[in-house]
Amino acid sequence: MTKRYWSRIAADGTWLAADPHTGRPLGPPPGEDLAALRAGLGREAGEVPEMWRFYTCPVDDRLARRGQLSIEQRAEHAALALYGLHQQSKRTSMHDPRFPLGKALYRLRISQRFSPQAVDARVNAAATTTSPGALLIRLRGLIDQLRVIDQPLDYDGLMRLIQDWHHEDRRRRARRRLAVEYQVWAGRDDESPATPASQTPG
Repeated sequence: MTKRYWSRIAADGTWLAADPHTGRPLGPPPGEDLAALRAGLGREAGEVPEMWRFYTCPVDDRLARRGQLSIEQRAEHAALALYGLHQQSKRTSMHDPRFPLGKALYRLRISQRFSPQAVDARVNAAATTTSPGALLIRLRGLIDQLRVIDQPLDYDGLMRLIQDWHHEDRRRRARRRLAVEYQVWAGRDDESPATPASQTPG
């Protein structure tokens, strides 16, 4: 599996001291890296030269010859930009494979920093979008709120979600998966129980 920029942590969630492949020092992302990633918010993949060094997706030569980007390239760019927003000024990693988006958002719901009804409304608004662009606008607001409560999420999973949103059939499956994740954690997590969401996304 390709190691994306946000995969700078060991299994126990601590920062890697060095890249296992190159030996280069890692640790928390430098502020200038995160600033470059945030510059990609609301921009298309390839439009921010400062981000080019963070891309890991292979280039599809057929698309490149026509000046087009692959869905994977678009999704990685979007996830990197959101990660740059989420990780800003944080000492702990905001990427954690243990927290799929639905679980992270459920923790936002019970955090007591925002009303459960307001979080439900935002999650529903994100889940019912029908275009990747609209989804990214909604995700940006939600990740801003996750940042407030220091709640990490799985950025590999988020990238897959963004890719799925480009295809109608996969978008339906991704929407159902998000709905199940968001509602099921009330019965599985260690946190105090919360009232189930008033609406099911999608």
